[in-house]
Amino acid sequence: MTANPSYLQLASKGQMMEERANLMHMMKLSIKVLLQSALSLGRSLDADHAPLQQFFVVMEHCLKHGLKVKKSFIGQNKSFFGPLELVEKLCPEASDIATSVRNLPELKTAVGRGRAWLYLALMQKKLADYLKVLIDNKHLLSEFYEPEALMMEEEGMVIVGLLVGLNVLDANLCLKGEDLDSQVGVIDFSLYLKDVQDLDGGKEHERITDVLDQKNYVEELNRHLSCTVGDLQTKIDGLEKTNAKLQEELSAATDRICSLQEEQQQLREQNELIRERSEKSVEITKQDTKVELETYKQTRQGLDEMYSDVWKQLKEEKKVRLELEKELELQIGMKLEMEIAMKLLEKDTHEKQDTLVALRQQLEEVKAINLQMFHKVQNAESSLQQKNEAITSYEGKTNQVMSSMKQMEERLQHSERARQGAEERSHKLQQELGGRVSALQLQLSQLHEQCSSLEKELKSEKEQRQALQRELQHEKDTSSLLRTELQQVEGLKKELRELQEEKVELQKVCDEQEQALQEMGLHLSQSKLKMEDIKEVNKALKGHTWLKDDEATHCKQCEKEFSISRRKHHCRNCGHIFCNTCSSNELALPSYPKPVRVCDNCHTLLLQRCSSTAS
Repeated sequence: MTANPSYLQLASKGQMMEERANLMHMMKLSIKVLLQSALSLGRSLDADHAPLQQFFVVMEHCLKHGLKVKKSFIGQNKSFFGPLELVEKLCPEASDIATSVRNLPELKTAVGRGRAWLYLALMQKKLADYLKVLIDNKHLLSEFYEPEALMMEEEGMVIVGLLVGLNVLDANLCLKGEDLDSQVGVIDFSLYLKDVQDLDGGKEHERITDVLDQKNYVEELNRHLSCTVGDLQTKIDGLEKTNAKLQEELSAATDRICSLQEEQQQLREQNELIRERSEKSVEITKQDTKVELETYKQTRQGLDEMYSDVWKQLKEEKKVRLELEKELELQIGMKLEMEIAMKLLEKDTHEKQDTLVALRQQLEEVKAINLQMFHKVQNAESSLQQKNEAITSYEGKTNQVMSSMKQMEERLQHSERARQGAEERSHKLQQELGGRVSALQLQLSQLHEQCSSLEKELKSEKEQRQALQRELQHEKDTSSLLRTELQQVEGLKKELRELQEEKVELQKVCDEQEQALQEMGLHLSQSKLKMEDIKEVNKALKGHTWLKDDEATHCKQCEKEFSISRRKHHCRNCGHIFCNTCSSNELALPSYPKPVRVCDNCHTLLLQRCSSTAS
């Protein structure tokens, strides 16, 4: 007969439940006996104190309950020091205990290190706190314990609550010289047997428990107060550091302002030199354009249109120069105001300057492409003129060849007529003069020779005619190639038009970016007031959280994304970040001497408060 596996699982679960209940009862008894003995002695406890030793034995059994067995090359390992090491990661205050336990040379096993860790945690009066952190993170404890273990169930939280009462005890335990590795953990039940005298003194124990509870409450209050004092001290140190940094930044800003003023003077001098050079170059270009106009009017009307395009480009370049000078002046003013503003505003302006530089580079590239296309058009027109001249020359040659062909055909007709006449004469002579055959045969042989020479001349003329026809075909092919090149030139002209349209679109984008920069200049002029407002708000708003600019990407109210045109604004009442439309109201707050920016919700709330106080 084989046992049912489900039945075996139920039996093991029942056994684990009984073990948990027994261990919890033993922990209650050990803590109760330890507290009673400590109150009766009225002094700090040593390592030789029997109830304290039994408490550590029971605690060790509780931590070992349900531990998973880890297999290694040496053998099976079952130690409760593994989960205790997790406390160092979850609670940084326990790092001192872990380092001191690892540095002890007497401890060679994990069991000894776990016992030393329990001794030190009890002396620090934080054993309950550390175990509570462990139980709160049960997903980490599942690597070390079975699901039915005491530390994974509700009994673990009960034991943590019982351990809080041990914070009353003052333990003075010496770890040096003790052999914690080889101690045998056996529970002595003789300490927990009740006497009759204990039943008679129940009232005294109740009084003692009340006193202990009061002492625990006072110690907890002292601990919380010490934590709050430490937090306040760290905040004060942080504020002092920020003040020192702000003073250093102010001194650096003054130095930068002086250097920028010197740079401004140098830039003005350079601007004057550039203006003089540009005026001279404009005069020279005017003279050159007048000369070119006279020459172009004499040669071709089509060049007038090219000259007008060049004149328009010169005007556009003048406008671009003027705009660049204005942008230089604006950038100088922006630099003076940007150095006083906050760091985040500096980042925004640098990014926008980078975009402007990229757009200008794109404009310069478009200009260079336009110039290249203009040169290509000129080269194509010149090549067209050359090819037209070649076509005219080839047409003249073809006309000459055709005339020569006509002459050769006339010669052929004349020779054929002469041959026919000679044949007719020879026939008549044969009829009339039969006796003169020999003489006539000689004449006929001569005539045959003349006919053969004429035939040879005809063949040569036919060959010349075929060669001329081939040349004509070649000229036709070249003319078709020239027509295809003309179509390509028209395609290049279309590309020129498309590039000009792209140039207009890029100019529109530049105008939009310049408008955004002007708005940035207006916002940056208000940065001084914002710095003062932020300092005052930091003093006034203690309960409100002042959000950083990096944390907010959308408006708190309308949930629209921030951009160059939609700027970020802090509400001086609640500290959240809104857009300009959702925070356009201004009110006088108690912590500010003048009206400041407030969001719509805070505006309505403050107005309601003012109306209620006035009534």
